[in-house]
Amino acid sequence: MTLEEIIIGCKKNNLVHQKALYNLYDKKLFNLSLKYCTSLSDAEDNLHDSFIEIFSSISKYKAKGSFEGWMKRITINKAISKFKSAIQQQALDLKTVTISDTDIEINPEELPLDILLQLIQNLPNQYRLVFNLYELDDYSHKEIAQMLSISEGTSKSNLYKAKGILKEKILEFNPKKAQNGI
Repeated sequence: MTLEEIIIGCKKNNLVHQKALYNLYDKKLFNLSLKYCTSLSDAEDNLHDSFIEIFSSISKYKAKGSFEGWMKRITINKAISKFKSAIQQQALDLKTVTISDTDIEINPEELPLDILLQLIQNLPNQYRLVFNLYELDDYSHKEIAQMLSISEGTSKSNLYKAKGILKEKILEFNPKKAQNGI
């Protein structure tokens, strides 16, 4: 089955085609969800909600642009919507961080990818979202500000603070680098 056939079948609510689409993209969209969610269970919930949205709005997809990109946008937007809901329920406890202007080079042998992902997941919600959108998904501060209903300055500040927290955590994970004066 080609992707085009799968999409056509999904537009007709065909369960076989929906399952094929899910099996084709569940891992990619789950990994994307992990970047924006604080836990595995939140990422699983986000993936589930994203596929419900994908299946219910697939008829709106007009085959202009990347289908995978369209699904990724839905997945990211679902995570952001949940974040916005959580903000309305409780105020953010954002940590003030002192940051030096030194960049950190990350050696995969010293800091495995799964540990780095865990450090990113443990960032305060808004910092994590801004960091992921800007650094990992190439959104501009203007786009981030619109998506999260914040100012561009707040987006820049959140990114700066997120990087500071990550730097601090990376140095804690690898004290040898801290001794060498990164």
